[in-house]
Amino acid sequence: MTGAGLIAQPLTAAAFAPYGDVLEVAGAPDRMINANLCGRFHDRARLEFLDGRAGISLFDAEARHLPYALDLMERHPLGSQAFIPLDNVPMLICVAADTHGRPTTPRAFLSQPGQGINLLRNVWHGVLAPIGRAGRYAVIDRIGPGDNLEEYHFDQPLTVEGPQP
Repeated sequence: MTGAGLIAQPLTAAAFAPYGDVLEVAGAPDRMINANLCGRFHDRARLEFLDGRAGISLFDAEARHLPYALDLMERHPLGSQAFIPLDNVPMLICVAADTHGRPTTPRAFLSQPGQGINLLRNVWHGVLAPIGRAGRYAVIDRIGPGDNLEEYHFDQPLTVEGPQP
């Protein structure tokens, strides 16, 4: 794959579905709880772990900026990985289909403040990239034995631009 360019698209549940889930409070809640004072948006992520257990970690990521040089993608073959922003900082999400153990046909999404994501198990994705300022995230992923990280370095970085007006 050569150093072609990508245009980041707005993050929507429909466009992101092949790669994972968009985690957000949108639309009507599935049910009201706590004496009707709290809306529950129920079971919004397809979490999957082959073995081990779910763990919650906190990430503190440095700011990135557009245009962005995508030079590395990774995937987690043993479990899904969810990112929930704590600071309402938008993030750049780069994902790709797999062909023979390598990422191909990358796509780029730009989240809105407050949107999180769940990456399905074995989906190629870029590293955590908060846009414009640093961001903190709660991350739910697999904790357990075995190698749950594969990396792919591009020979030439792909340039990711912001959404076009």
